[in-house]
Amino acid sequence: MVMIVTGGAGYIGGHVIDHFVEIGEDVLSIDDFSYGKYINQKSRVIRADLRREIPEIPKNSTILHLAANPDVRTSMQDLEDHFDRDVKITLNVLEMARKYDANKFIFFSSSTVYGEAKIPTPENTQLSPISNYGLFKLIGEEMTHYYSNVYNINSVSLRLANITGGRVSHGVVIDFIKKLKKNPETLEILGNGKQRKSYLYITDLLNAVDTVIKFKGKYEVFNVGNNDWTTVNEIANIIEEEMAVKPKHVYIDTGEGRGWPGDVRFMLLDCSKLNSLGWIPKYSSNDSVRMAVRDVLNAKV
Repeated sequence: MVMIVTGGAGYIGGHVIDHFVEIGEDVLSIDDFSYGKYINQKSRVIRADLRREIPEIPKNSTILHLAANPDVRTSMQDLEDHFDRDVKITLNVLEMARKYDANKFIFFSSSTVYGEAKIPTPENTQLSPISNYGLFKLIGEEMTHYYSNVYNINSVSLRLANITGGRVSHGVVIDFIKKLKKNPETLEILGNGKQRKSYLYITDLLNAVDTVIKFKGKYEVFNVGNNDWTTVNEIANIIEEEMAVKPKHVYIDTGEGRGWPGDVRFMLLDCSKLNSLGWIPKYSSNDSVRMAVRDVLNAKV
């Protein structure tokens, strides 16, 4: 069986490919290389724009669908690009799964589908996204569920918390490090610094993927996050410790403590459903952030 990873040149997709190559799987990456350039030399690669084409793939494959524009913030500004990459591509990949009789389909969704929900947030919470990114991920989940029911494709949607570590390419860790390298005297923080969210180290996510691939069922949704959370201010302090700087904090608050329109201020997922299958994260949110900072500073690849 072939493991097919869409968005395999990107941050999470590249790590997923590395993981399956390492354990001896036959891996095929599909990407147009617009948001990532990573290639594992032991994997096969198809360069394709999934917005416009459905490439031929081996039948009875497992498809892990990660291709998307991953920037929540820009989804509120560049609606068309996000729709094409987050919705249209998902539809085309589901068509690919149907056409070539995929054995399993795993859709990488996001905690943003919940919006600002009760804490901790279980999977049966009403979905009320406050960003276009969250809306488009919700549409992707609905399409995945539909294809599972109508075309009998065993499928899973994974609602991810913030994933960090390894070759992390975007998010608060990268943002703060870049700012402090440019100016170690002042750190601009979007929001009021009190936003509190869950962070998961990349290897814990890969272990979760191993767990859900073994899951037997027609369609299921799982939260994938840590059992604790951390604030933006705490993240800033960790990065400052690792970089040995003590900048002045300057807060840019767009209102209500949000970092930008569509920013979910508080996120902590209830992952007991996935925990019941034997998956438990190894690293805490703060440990995940600290390890991610060291990965970036040491240029871990």
